[in-house]
Amino acid sequence: MTTPSVLFVCVKNGGKSQMAAGLMRHTAKGRVDAYSAGTAPGNDLNTLSVEALLEVGVDIRAETPKPVDPRLLRAVDVVVTLGREAHIAPVDGVRILNWDTDEPSERGIDGIERMRLVRDDIAARVGQLLTEITTPPTARTAMEICHECQPPRTPQLRTR
Repeated sequence: MTTPSVLFVCVKNGGKSQMAAGLMRHTAKGRVDAYSAGTAPGNDLNTLSVEALLEVGVDIRAETPKPVDPRLLRAVDVVVTLGREAHIAPVDGVRILNWDTDEPSERGIDGIERMRLVRDDIAARVGQLLTEITTPPTARTAMEICHECQPPRTPQLRTR
């Protein structure tokens, strides 16, 4: 069996996608190859993203923002875009997900408190994705495999 691979993408590749890749590497402990990139990469990592990850034992300080590599994009199993602004064109054979991540600043929460909430949201999603891509399909229920499916609805009989 080959190692599953995920490419996390945001616009600048300085915050959310770097956090997601760092959290996946940390949580997966070698069971998943995790990469990050930006659609319009910036120059530096977001210092609050780095700080929020260091608080939970994840060090991304050696990472740098980088553009999406078309070869990597075609080679990974899953691409995850984070937020509402990063967009990736469909690629044959590659599953593309969008995580519309929590944005605490919309609720007036800023600074390190904001970044901790973003980190925790991404960490929960990373944990779910890790389980999904590392659990053999035979070990999962039909609802877990089709997480977007809704349970069958029981028809309601109407009486007059």
